[in-house]
Amino acid sequence: MTYQRKDERAVDQLRGVKVTPNVSPYAEGSALIEVGGTKVICTASVEDRVPLFLRNKGTGWVTAEYAMLPRATTTRTQRETQRPSGRTQEIQRLIGRSLRAVVDTKLLGERQIYLDCDVIQADGGTRCASITGAYVALALACRRLVKQGTIARNPILSEVAAVSVGIIEGTPILDLAYVEDSEADVDMNVVCTGTGKFIELQGTAEREPFTREQMDEMLILAESGITKLFEIQRAALSA
Repeated sequence: MTYQRKDERAVDQLRGVKVTPNVSPYAEGSALIEVGGTKVICTASVEDRVPLFLRNKGTGWVTAEYAMLPRATTTRTQRETQRPSGRTQEIQRLIGRSLRAVVDTKLLGERQIYLDCDVIQADGGTRCASITGAYVALALACRRLVKQGTIARNPILSEVAAVSVGIIEGTPILDLAYVEDSEADVDMNVVCTGTGKFIELQGTAEREPFTREQMDEMLILAESGITKLFEIQRAALSA
């Protein structure tokens, strides 16, 4: 029997997704992404410097920071004022890796683009929403650099987006909301480029191990969802 989702979505259906570009008047690029109840503000800041390990090498860098506001969740979580938690560090490294995978950093020169992803409301899939929204902010920032004549051409090689998939009661499903994530037997995050290549697969059997056949089913669902996310990104960037 197919698992019946609490919000009555089909197993292969994304939550409602909305990307609003240029939400910050100060950042070189910005976007608000809403995926169901999850909302993340993504900003791109350009700095005329690079980390120490890249100085005088003629190449740039793309990195990310991720944070969740105290009342982004149903109960207040403490601000990470001293140092990021292990989960936060893992997520911001994932975001940075995902965006660097689609950027020719040599075209940036010795510049760094900082992507800040701040979760203002969390309902599952915050890391996937952050990657998808951060791409839009990054693309806007790179467009600005080209328009200003700061760089010769756009360094972005491809789109990038991410989505979660999972298995509940034996049924593979796309884009888990928090209530589904918390009871899933398997939870997986998939990051893909616009050329169909995988950047990252993060999959864990929380309760029941999964088969190769089930993994293939989840990847098919993820690819279909990411294709739709690319369409939404393109619409936001052409607005």
